[in-house]
Amino acid sequence: MHIIFGGGARKGRGRQDRACSPLRRVGGGSHGKTVTAPLTPDALFARLDALGIAHRTHTHAPVFTVEEAKALRGALPGGHCKSLFLKDKKGGLWLVVALEECRVNLKALADRLVAPRFSFGSAELLVAVLGVKPGSVTPFAAINDREARVTVVLQRAMLEHDPLNYHPLENDRTTAIAPGDLLRFLEASGHRPRIVEIPTRAD
Repeated sequence: MHIIFGGGARKGRGRQDRACSPLRRVGGGSHGKTVTAPLTPDALFARLDALGIAHRTHTHAPVFTVEEAKALRGALPGGHCKSLFLKDKKGGLWLVVALEECRVNLKALADRLVAPRFSFGSAELLVAVLGVKPGSVTPFAAINDREARVTVVLQRAMLEHDPLNYHPLENDRTTAIAPGDLLRFLEASGHRPRIVEIPTRAD
């Protein structure tokens, strides 16, 4: 089921199917190479439909912080979440998804995951690997990581909320999905998530 609030209801198929794996030639001439472009939100919705995953989307002005999201989303039910794109000191990439109020202790989390020290990944790396811009980081972006470079980490407590709310690749919408369907989506995108208790900061 695909329902959009704030911009009218519409079906999640039709021309979106052509956008699921768009190809474009870069570099020019006979030496250019064909690469797969990041999915659009509509292509994401079509992929969810193809997987039989119910989803509802609420449209709003673009948001870049948790505080802006709280002000604009109204009374949307469920767990509201944030996603952190991280890079460890050995070059490993991680996507940590937790409830928005969770104050993640990155050092303790790295220890829990037996990973090298974490820092935040750059905007350029984020776009190159997950196909989204800062402010739009979401577990749905795993679908753009076709080489499975990113390890997805989900907060265990987050999965107790139903539905869960994330940006659908752009930060002018919020999409609700059941926790079990999130896990199914990630598996279908080639990412088996690690589900852990997220250590938090005291401050």
